[in-house]
Amino acid sequence: SPVYYASPNGTMISFMDRLFYAGSQYFAYKPGACVAVARRGGTTASYDVLNKYLGISNMVQIGANYWNQVHGRLPGEAAQDLEGMQTMRILGQNMAWMLKLIENGKSSGIEHPTPEPKQMFNFIR
Repeated sequence: SPVYYASPNGTMISFMDRLFYAGSQYFAYKPGACVAVARRGGTTASYDVLNKYLGISNMVQIGANYWNQVHGRLPGEAAQDLEGMQTMRILGQNMAWMLKLIENGKSSGIEHPTPEPKQMFNFIR
């Protein structure tokens, strides 16, 4: 997500809210990674917001050697963020590794956990 005003842009949040509300069961037990890009600040707050979608949907969250963020405003500037680009390369390697582990697990007969029925709590009694 691009970062606007220290958070993901509104269109991204609306999209993610609807996508995960309507279809989170389709994302369960799949690997995912979030990346935030900003000119300067707000990447960690945006990264946190986006990661919550993965965490609430039984997804496997893929990380790297640092938070998945890159800095740059204009086209080509992010490529100059050497630390950010290294983080993205490591993220890609980690994602590829996890996909291989999942595939090998399936061929070995290892299945994902059986989901339990959702328990809802109401604070108003």
